[in-house]
Amino acid sequence: MADYRLYCMGESGNAYKVALMLELCRLDWQPVWVDFFNGETRTPEYRARVNEMGEVPVLEHEGRSLSQSGVILDYLAEATRKFGPKSDDERREIWRWILFDNHKFTANLATLRFLTRFAKTGETPVTEFLRNRVVSALKIVDLHLAERPFIIGKRATIADLSMVGYLFYGEELAVPLEPHVNVLKWLDRIQALPGWKHPYELMPRSPAKTA
Repeated sequence: MADYRLYCMGESGNAYKVALMLELCRLDWQPVWVDFFNGETRTPEYRARVNEMGEVPVLEHEGRSLSQSGVILDYLAEATRKFGPKSDDERREIWRWILFDNHKFTANLATLRFLTRFAKTGETPVTEFLRNRVVSALKIVDLHLAERPFIIGKRATIADLSMVGYLFYGEELAVPLEPHVNVLKWLDRIQALPGWKHPYELMPRSPAKTA
């Protein structure tokens, strides 16, 4: 059995954040596919055995079971001494951007993608609202990256890995990234990190969603 087991599915950008960290750190890990689209995370069994919150990702390591991508990334950064802070100021700055990601960036981007790509709602007032929120957040990140190669400065950290979680899904996003030139250059720098892989290379896709 691998040292790390990650409950995930290929469609989850939140799970990808952790999978990418595991891969970049060259850790011994294996994905445990979760049948999200057929309701596995909502079952009493999953909530009792894996995660009471009914979500992915969940990381198992040395008897620990960790959920919430930001917490898992922080755990891995501390365990590996990679992609983490080098000072208290960096730690606060990393968490400032992870919280922004969870509240403004990933939250809206992931919900918009789910509605348009998987729930197939079409365009609605809700998707219009979410798209405006996503574009606003992208503008903030693009402006921030105009003055630095990575989120907190000259090197990639778990803040970057958190924030790119959904940005490599291309046309699935329902929001064009092309207007945000600094974001695109940032994604190129992330892709250039040794060990980078696309989410669908790292985690199993749901069979009903591969067509």
